Amino acid sequence: MVTATPDLEADREADLALARRVAGGVPDPELPMLTLADLGVLRDVELAPDGAVTAVLTPTYSGCPAMAEMRAEVDRRLRAAGFARVGIRTVLDPPWTTDWITPAARRTLAEHGIAPPGSAPRPASGPVPLVLSVRRPTLSCPRCGSADTEETSRFSGTACKALWRCRACREPFEHLKEI
Repeated sequence: MVTATPDLEADREADLALARRVAGGVPDPELPMLTLADLGVLRDVELAPDGAVTAVLTPTYSGCPAMAEMRAEVDRRLRAAGFARVGIRTVLDPPWTTDWITPAARRTLAEHGIAPPGSAPRPASGPVPLVLSVRRPTLSCPRCGSADTEETSRFSGTACKALWRCRACREPFEHLKEI
């Protein structure tokens, strides 16, 4: 049995921290002002004893067309950072939710004119009532702050966004849908 020396353990921790920083810094292809870490898409980074790095990603929704680009960019950046053996693993359980978006990322979305999602409702204890209607969020305009807004299209540039309009300042804006 080989015992890890303090120097080897410190090197390993430094390598893992570097891998997390590099993978977490990859911009989202559809929301380039945010990183995969900001969105919670980067679930974990693992470092094997042989130095192989595995980044664990969760797509924002099943069939997300940006996943191939995310995997390729994480792989490319990790290799450029000096990791020779890189793996990318996609996990679907638990599924991604908008709750994983960091508070800083929510502020960044608003600064870029995209209304951030609200928090998903927390499960209640006991029976959960079934509601057979479409819940329409109440959104404030990310530009002027008015609550006098309306949805103009359930879909926008990507399937995860909807198009809204502010009646007060008359500006259109996108809303990242809650999942």
